[in-house]
Amino acid sequence: MIAVEHLTRRYGRHTAVDDVSFHCAPGTVTGFLGPNGAGKSTTMRMICGLTPPSAGGATIDGLPYRRLPSPGRVVGVLLDASAQHAGRTGRESLAVAAATMGVDRHAVLPALRRVGLDATAARRRVRAYSLGMRQRLGLAQALLGDPRVLILDEPANGLDPEGIFWMRGLLRDFADRGGTVLLSSHLLREVEAVADRLLVIGGGRLVAQGDKDELLAGGGTLVRARDTAALRGALDSAGLTVADGTDGLLVRAPAEVVGRAAVDAGVVLTELRPAGSAGLEQLFLTLTADTPTREAVR
Repeated sequence: MIAVEHLTRRYGRHTAVDDVSFHCAPGTVTGFLGPNGAGKSTTMRMICGLTPPSAGGATIDGLPYRRLPSPGRVVGVLLDASAQHAGRTGRESLAVAAATMGVDRHAVLPALRRVGLDATAARRRVRAYSLGMRQRLGLAQALLGDPRVLILDEPANGLDPEGIFWMRGLLRDFADRGGTVLLSSHLLREVEAVADRLLVIGGGRLVAQGDKDELLAGGGTLVRARDTAALRGALDSAGLTVADGTDGLLVRAPAEVVGRAAVDAGVVLTELRPAGSAGLEQLFLTLTADTPTREAVR
C-alpha cells in the first residue's frame, strides 16, 4: 500500500506540489499522468524519501520510506535509468545492489535474465548500454529484492515496441500476484492498456483520480464544427474549458451545455459526443487544458 496525504513541496514562493493525496492498493497498477513540469517526479521523489516535503507525508506499508528497515525488500524504485555507475558492468551493478540489500548474489543473473539482459549484456559496461538497456537494468535492480511495491518513473522511455509490450506484461503480472505499482509515463496508450486506476496531476494539484473505466466514461465532450474558430469563441464566451483534441475540441462540460453554447452563438455543429469513447489521450488533454506548468527548474 502506498498512502500519500496532503503532500506539498514549495521552493520559495513556488509550489511544485500542492496538497496531493491518494492511495495505491495491492493488486493494482496506478497510472500517474501529467504534463511536463506538473509535479509527477517531485511527488515520486518525496514518496521515496529523496525530496523532503514542505507539508504532508507519504508511507509505504505504513512507514515513511526512510524508516523502512530494508527498503529494497519492500519497494523497488526506478526514477532515473541514467543514474547508474557507467564504469561497472551490468552484473557488477546488480551485485553491489544485492550486497546493499542483503540479497543472495546468486539472484543477480536470474534478475538480469528476467528483464531480457543476457550473459553478454551482463558483462558489458553500463556506459555502452543503450537507454533501453539501462531501463531494463534499472528495472532488474528494482525487482532484485522481491519487493511488494514498485514505483517507476517513465520506465518505458527508450524501449522499442517489443520492449514496451514486454514491460506491460511484467507489470500486469506483478500486480495480479498482489503487488502494488505506481507508474508514471507519457505513453498514454500503454498506461491505458495496463492501469487499473489513474491519477492526473496538473499545476502541482491532482485534477482527477479514480478507476480508469469510470474516468474514461466521464471524460467531457468532443465537439466539432465547420467553423472551428467561431466554435472556440462561443465556448470561451460561455466560460467553458476548451482544449485541442485529436478529433476536435475537447470541452470539460456535459454535451447539453456545450450544445447550448453553440446554439446561442449560432454555430452549426458537425459532431457532438462524449469524449470518453476516444480514450485516455483525449481525457488527459481535457483534464490538463487549463493547468499551468508550476514545477521549479532546478
